[in-house]
Amino acid sequence: MPPTALSDHRKGLLLTAIGGLALSMDIPLVRLGDGDIWSVLGVRSAATVLATFVILGAMRLTSGKWPILIPGRAGVFAGLLYGISSLTFVLAVFNTTTANVVFIVAFNPMFGALLCWIFLKEKPPAATLIAMLSMVVGVGLIVREGLASGHVFGDAMALLSALILAAAITVGRASRREMGFVPLLAALLPAALGLAQALPSGLAIAHPGWILFNGAIVMPVAFWCLATGPRYLSAPEVGMFYLLETVLAPIWVWLIFAETPATMTLVGGGILVARAFPLDDAGEEHQATLLRRCCRLQRPAPISTPSCLS
Repeated sequence: MPPTALSDHRKGLLLTAIGGLALSMDIPLVRLGDGDIWSVLGVRSAATVLATFVILGAMRLTSGKWPILIPGRAGVFAGLLYGISSLTFVLAVFNTTTANVVFIVAFNPMFGALLCWIFLKEKPPAATLIAMLSMVVGVGLIVREGLASGHVFGDAMALLSALILAAAITVGRASRREMGFVPLLAALLPAALGLAQALPSGLAIAHPGWILFNGAIVMPVAFWCLATGPRYLSAPEVGMFYLLETVLAPIWVWLIFAETPATMTLVGGGILVARAFPLDDAGEEHQATLLRRCCRLQRPAPISTPSCLS
């Protein structure tokens, strides 16, 4: 594999790992804020937008030029998807358990693999297809638990959030453009919607400091890293790092709020996490195979010696 490809791949892994780790703190911080859904959505998203403008201003002063904000129509489309996913994600957090949200969002790599197969013609290997079937079973167990506990709407919003996020990642993968600031500016959509709903009756957040910290620091780091990752990694690989939230968020919530997931949720989540890791391995192997083929195509053919000179 060429050294540049290796370094780019490692850069993508580092960025998405940082993004996934930051994202794992999102739900605990939302819960710590203890507010109503529209107030939390509006303040969290508005803080993200304000932090983005501060970062952009600082970059403009230091470099003398503006960074790429929204790269063409692909950036606009991806931004719309990121904005809608923020809304569906917060709706899921307020309407089902933390474990259900993060385990269902772990469906992200499967959706990413399917979308890349359909739209980018990146056919997943057999191991990925087998993993997808197992993940369907895992989500089925979690949704079954949701039906029993009355969390159907929240579970549906979590599943929709996973699909929309996978679509946004796939758009970034297809464009190969700089998308780091797209999800940050896309927070304008949920900020406007949340504040429009909350302001007439007044913001209702018991501990707004947690929400401001989440929106101004944690979310910009998470969104920028995870949106930049598709430049260097496949969509299933980027989706893999959303699993850091799947693994860590229930732990943070258990430590802070003593919220223990239901048994079927743990079983279904365990299946999802166990079967999602092969998606990453298969994606990396598939990428390596493509690079090896490319190198063989670019290698000059050996010059044969004429028989009269041998």
